[in-house]
Amino acid sequence: MPRIAVVYYSSTGNVHMLAEAAAGAAEEAGAQVRLLRIPPLPAETVVPGTEDAVAAHAEAVRDTVPEVSLDDLLWADGILIGSPVRFGLPAAPVSVFLDSTAPVSIPGRLADKVVSAFTSGSAPHGGQETTLLALHNAVCHWGSLIVANGSSDEVLFRPENGNPYGTGSVTRNRPGNVHEDNVAAVAFQARRVVEVATVVTAGKAAVEQAVAA
Repeated sequence: MPRIAVVYYSSTGNVHMLAEAAAGAAEEAGAQVRLLRIPPLPAETVVPGTEDAVAAHAEAVRDTVPEVSLDDLLWADGILIGSPVRFGLPAAPVSVFLDSTAPVSIPGRLADKVVSAFTSGSAPHGGQETTLLALHNAVCHWGSLIVANGSSDEVLFRPENGNPYGTGSVTRNRPGNVHEDNVAAVAFQARRVVEVATVVTAGKAAVEQAVAA
């Protein structure tokens, strides 16, 4: 039973919707799952027009979704990371969190973990793919194993999908506007992470047993 951490930052709740779908799918696939949020920064930058939605979402998750810690990353065999699009990059709280992983990533304690990324942005071709690839850059520095969606399942060919790097939704800057195609894609992505994490974890255990023998 692999251990999966779904780690995300969400401002208005769209990435949160994807994260919940990923966590649910991973649990259904037999994994132990932790749904964890990256907290906002003290001086948060808010997309104009979303102020009320940002405040409402922060209140909704404050006491229901725990904040992520480095111990959660060490616990996990597989990690799904979610971020909104910000100028084609991950949101600032996600970047700060990635910076904070140096004490465990530089000694190699995140090496060989299975990692995948998902995102949400306001417009088509508005930076979803570059945001995912930027997250992949950090995963490479961790020495972790990137699991991309690819073009490997029927769900990825639905009209609202198609991104091979990870699930990316187009929300038109409206809270609660994640398309069902995107929910299905991130569920597929989570099951894929569970499957690969299961194989990697079992393989490492077999190697350790062989060496010990």
